[in-house]
Amino acid sequence: MSIEINGINKFFGRTKVLNDISLDIASGEMVALLGPSGSGKTTLLRIIAGLESQSGGKLGFHGTDVSHVHARDRRVGFVFQHYALFRHMTVFDNIAFGLSVLPRRERPNAAAIKQKVTQLLEMVQLSHLASRYPSQLSGGQKQRVALARALAVEPQILLLDEPFGALDAQVRKELRRWLRQLHEELKFTSVFVTHDQEEAMEVADRIVVMSQGNIEQVGSPEEIVREPASRFVLEFMGEVNRLSGEIRGSQLFVGAHQWPLSFQPMHQGSVDLFLRPWEMEVGTESSDRCPLPVQVLEVSPRGHFWQMTVQPIGWHQEPISVVLPDGNEPPVRGGRYYVGSLNARLYAGDQLLQPVALAKSA
Repeated sequence: MSIEINGINKFFGRTKVLNDISLDIASGEMVALLGPSGSGKTTLLRIIAGLESQSGGKLGFHGTDVSHVHARDRRVGFVFQHYALFRHMTVFDNIAFGLSVLPRRERPNAAAIKQKVTQLLEMVQLSHLASRYPSQLSGGQKQRVALARALAVEPQILLLDEPFGALDAQVRKELRRWLRQLHEELKFTSVFVTHDQEEAMEVADRIVVMSQGNIEQVGSPEEIVREPASRFVLEFMGEVNRLSGEIRGSQLFVGAHQWPLSFQPMHQGSVDLFLRPWEMEVGTESSDRCPLPVQVLEVSPRGHFWQMTVQPIGWHQEPISVVLPDGNEPPVRGGRYYVGSLNARLYAGDQLLQPVALAKSA
C-alpha cells in the first residue's frame, strides 16, 4: 500500500508545525522520519494514522484520498514507544484484542483468531509466553507483543512512533535487526519515527530528515551520509568534525596553515570546514597530504581500526576525531600524528562552497 503526501501543513493555534510537506512512499517500503525534537516528525506520523487532521493538503493511500477518513477505517497499525498493552490481559489476549473487537461481519470465529494469534506468537518468537501478563515481560518482549497486536488485523500500513526508544542499547539493536528481517518477510509498508541516526540507518530503505517542520532531505542511508543536501543534514547525521577557517583573497587559512583555493571565492572571511572522521587522512610524519600536527588524547580500538580523539597543535582549539586503519602501529596517548584531507566540505554560514583539500597537493 503506497502513501502519497501532497502539500500537507499543520497549525497548532498560530504556530505552523508542518510546512507544505510532500512525500511519496512506495508499497512495501520502510521509511524513517528522522529529526530532533520539534521537527514535526511525530505530527506527520499521527496525520498518516488519522490521529491528527492536517490544516491543508491531501493524504492518499494507493491513489485514494483518505484525508477525511476516520482512523479506524484506514487499516493502519500503530506501535507506540511505551507499548500501550492491556495490563489485565495475557500476551495471547493482547494480540487477539484487535481481532475480537472487529465489526461482527468482519470478525473471525474463535478458532480462526486462535490460529492467527498462534502464528503471530511464533513469528515474534514468544509462543512460550502466551499466558503471561505484561508485568512479567521484559521491555523487548513487550514491544514484540505490541508489534504482533498491530499486525494481527493485517493493516495496510504499519506506523511506529519511536518503538525502541524506551529500551536499553543492546535490546534496541536486537529488535532493530529483528524488525528489518520481519519486514523483509512480510513486505508491509512501514513508516517509523526516530531521533536515533543509527536506528534509521540500520532499518530504513529511505530516510526523511526533518527540521522545524520541513523536509531537509530524502534519500537512502548512504545518500544521506555521503551527499548531505544541507549543513543541517551534514551536522545531524553522525559524527563530524567542524574546523574554523578564513578565506582571504584566494587563500584558505586554518590556524597558521594556508592553502590556495582551486576556485575564485565570492565569499571572504570566516568559514567552517566539515570532515567525517574517516574522511581525514592520518600519517606518522608530516607530508604534503598530512601537514597538520595533532596529539592523541584518547584511543578506542574498533577491531579493524582505531578511533582516536586528537588535539590539533596550533591550528584548532577543540579536539577532533580521526580514524587510524589497522596495519599501523597501535597508537598511544600523547603520540603525535599528522592529518589532512583531499575533500573537506566548506560552508559560509548555510551556503555550501566548493570542496577544498587540506593538503599541499591533491
